[in-house]
Amino acid sequence: MKTMHDSATRNEMIGRLRGLTAETQRVWGTMSAAQMIAHLTDQMRHMLGDVKANVVPGIRQTAFVRYAAIYWIPWPKGRIKGPVDAFVTKPVSWHQDLDTLIALVERIGQRSPEGVWAQHAFFGPMTGHDWGYFCHKHFDHHLRQFGK
Repeated sequence: MKTMHDSATRNEMIGRLRGLTAETQRVWGTMSAAQMIAHLTDQMRHMLGDVKANVVPGIRQTAFVRYAAIYWIPWPKGRIKGPVDAFVTKPVSWHQDLDTLIALVERIGQRSPEGVWAQHAFFGPMTGHDWGYFCHKHFDHHLRQFGK
């Protein structure tokens, strides 16, 4: 399983992101490409601790559910609704928004997965390793949503 803590994986994701345009059509779901970039930006800001997530208590925060969602269970297409915090940023300028997201992706490489990481709004406390795998799975899910 790939992790965003790996430089080759980050570079692969950046390449896939750069393969998108504002006009790229979705294969499933409801977001536009610009909305998806903004959504991933929100997730990265939570992951890196730039913005504190409003943690929603619930069964999803148990170690088993968190582990299953990150490492085992494939995510269904167009059926997952993220926390409200995951849809705060609104698209402004395609190139500026994409550059912002890429800069956030590159920041992951500056942090050790062994350090202290922010909580996830649904899954609660997560290690740097959990975040690295979750982030890759999340990006991959949405890039496939747009055929990339």
